[in-house]
Amino acid sequence: MDFNSSLRIAATGMHAQTARMRVIAENIANADSAGKAPGDEPYRRRVPTFQSHFDAEVGGRVVEIGKLANDMSDFTSRYEPGHPAADESGYVQYPNVNTLIETVDMREAQRSYEANLNVVTVTRQMLGRTLDLLRG
Repeated sequence: MDFNSSLRIAATGMHAQTARMRVIAENIANADSAGKAPGDEPYRRRVPTFQSHFDAEVGGRVVEIGKLANDMSDFTSRYEPGHPAADESGYVQYPNVNTLIETVDMREAQRSYEANLNVVTVTRQMLGRTLDLLRG
């Protein structure tokens, strides 16, 4: 595997983790988004999927973001009788987003991004050292 292949594989990983962080940020932003009227469904948590395939041009496996799946877990209910979206019992449905889980997922995506960035950095350093050896 050559330097360019290493860089391209790492770049696909960085791109996939960037997309993952965007979805996580959207989930966190909508964590308290209830419906506007009784019976309205609140925001449903989205989960990114990844696909890996062999890229003959690169000579290795690359990763890309797949379809976004909806988390079909139950919504949470809070007793807020004055809320416009409260049902006849006074409960409001809120998204199935747990900000603690989203924060941990964000940290994991960040570390994966950083690992790919380190591959890019080390590959560039190796390329620079190789050029120095060829010059000297």
